[in-house]
Amino acid sequence: MQRDKSLGLLSISRKGGNIVLGEEQVGAQARASRARLVLLASDAGGHTVRRAKSFVAGTAQPLITLPYTKDELGDALGTTSCAIAAITDVRLAQAFVKTLPDAREHTELLQELDTRVKRVEQRRAEEKAHRRNVRYGKK
Repeated sequence: MQRDKSLGLLSISRKGGNIVLGEEQVGAQARASRARLVLLASDAGGHTVRRAKSFVAGTAQPLITLPYTKDELGDALGTTSCAIAAITDVRLAQAFVKTLPDAREHTELLQELDTRVKRVEQRRAEEKAHRRNVRYGKK
């Protein structure tokens, strides 16, 4: 059941445009610091693993090797197979890690994602307050 839920979240993120697939697109998002979580299939090739590690080296972007094969990942994402992907929304990344079958192994990552989600929510609240102040004046 958990397996279906985590793959379902990947499908939702694909439909919402919050995930990129393939080495080139993941590399571009990682270089632009927009990748919130880089996902790697369990049976990804050695070259793909090395490239994924180089994408996130020296950055705060986490890399997770999933318990899913390329075919399982591809089925969830609507492609034939997928070895590497990147989630670009921090809330979806947090929800995905929480639904993984081995979520207990990623407690540090979950704590980091929790702080990032709190920062995003705080920024959105400040932006909303700013728009309200500009429109109606500060009280």
